[in-house]
Amino acid sequence: MQLCDEVRETGFAIHCYHRSGHVEKIYENALVNRLRKQGLEVKQQHALQVLDEDGTVLGDFRADLFVENQLIVELKAARNVVEEHVAQLLGYLRASRMVCSPTSARPNFKSRSTS
Repeated sequence: MQLCDEVRETGFAIHCYHRSGHVEKIYENALVNRLRKQGLEVKQQHALQVLDEDGTVLGDFRADLFVENQLIVELKAARNVVEEHVAQLLGYLRASRMVCSPTSARPNFKSRSTS
């Protein structure tokens, strides 16, 4: 199973168990707990450098989770993912110069059956 799929499926399982109504930190801690149980390296609130076009370090941003030193996970305790959320993550990827692969950044937990 690919890393993105593993994180997405674990997030969905957390959603099914905890449902909505918690603050973001609860979901973050739950995801960290379950991913670490699966043997994955997970860093919480991990600082990644934001670089200017010439490589000058402009500062840091904190990724909610940084999994296996390759996947940025930005959690949102919101009813829907909106364009600003997507723009925020794309900005992080661009500024940190991380490689972005074409995966679904917009899981829709409501579309899958939980019965």
